[in-house]
Amino acid sequence: MAHLGVGIGWRPEIADAVERLPGLDWVEVVAENICSGHLPASLLRLRERGVRVVPHGVSLGLGGAERPDAAKLAALGERALALGAPLVTEHIAFVRTSSPALEAGHLLPVRRTRDALDVLCENVRIAQEALPVPLALENIAALVSWPGEELTEGRFLTELVERTGVRLLIDVANLHTNRVNRGEDPFAVLDAIPLEALAYVHVAGGVERDGVWHDTHAHPVPAVVLDVLAELRKRVAPAGVLLERDDDFPAEAELAGELAAIRGVVGPVSPVDPVDPVDPAEHSPARSCAVPRGSAPGASPLTPAGTRKRARVGEEQGALLAALVAGAQAPEGFDRERVRVQARALAAKRAGVVAKLAPELPGILGGEAPYREAFVGYARSRPMTAGYRRDALDFAEHLLIRDLPADPAARRRLTSWWRDRVGARPPRRIVRWARALVGRAA
Repeated sequence: MAHLGVGIGWRPEIADAVERLPGLDWVEVVAENICSGHLPASLLRLRERGVRVVPHGVSLGLGGAERPDAAKLAALGERALALGAPLVTEHIAFVRTSSPALEAGHLLPVRRTRDALDVLCENVRIAQEALPVPLALENIAALVSWPGEELTEGRFLTELVERTGVRLLIDVANLHTNRVNRGEDPFAVLDAIPLEALAYVHVAGGVERDGVWHDTHAHPVPAVVLDVLAELRKRVAPAGVLLERDDDFPAEAELAGELAAIRGVVGPVSPVDPVDPVDPAEHSPARSCAVPRGSAPGASPLTPAGTRKRARVGEEQGALLAALVAGAQAPEGFDRERVRVQARALAAKRAGVVAKLAPELPGILGGEAPYREAFVGYARSRPMTAGYRRDALDFAEHLLIRDLPADPAARRRLTSWWRDRVGARPPRRIVRWARALVGRAA
């Protein structure tokens, strides 16, 4: 694997600070937030200085029942080539279902069963064949536990690596999250997984509320997470360690201090020779090989995931996602209170993302608190199906159909905002009545 060093997640809000951080070896960028043909100037300057950039995908949903979307895979590969990245990373998670057609807007845990593992392995193989560079997959944090699981986290990850040769991106903050939320021993996971497959490590902050750990990426890295990092370091010298921060960005000095604390725990990173970036001219998307890219010689054969197996996994995931984003009952065997906590967290996350994409909405609705109250009420019965930008428009239409907000001036401002973006008149009263009736019937 590439020698990466100690790095930080690049975000537009802290781009200038990231460029000034002392001793920065590399950065990671959310793949879906950049365009391969128009890279941010800050990333280009970092690359010119020799700072490596790794794209980190969040939308493939390789743990889902459907096969990976070819367009999403192609886009991820294009970003890797544009950045000269030595690898790309994604998550062991599902993010959507096709029946019912729902989007989580979040990374949800895969049920650790043989069926789910077969589906995941086949999806990983498809991704490996399509991508121009090696793939590494990240363990995720979870608020809910699946009933009736057949494999431990350690065994699940080990068999995934054995069968596909995929690398692992181990998030030590997620290991701590799952210790609090699901009672899983992070050190047992570290003992069980093949650390020779480790690509690099994530470190992030979170907060505990009412006995639930929320992996916020908006708080300082706590000592308990650094302790898990130290335990990993006892077992292996990672080729790279990265600090993630996605919100409530602190002062530049605090970011530098967190990176220094990480360096203090891990010491020198693994002295592996750098991997040369992939030359786009040498990459052929039509390439075909018997062993998936990144597979180790002698890797276990893949068990094909048949239609029935995918259907079973899809039915399970659809039932859980409907409970989380569409107001359905929690499936049998789940902790219903924990499902409610996760549902509220997903609605709050949607509200936050929509507010970033449409910052006018909180102002129109009288501030952050009334905006969030109105959005969470909307989200309880209106799952996201077409991305956050469409979600913002649907939310505004939802309010206008109900003659909201109550203040006429605010309603006129919201109408104007909505009309400017959809290029149409707001719903007439008879249409509003019809949609309201349909909504009540549903």
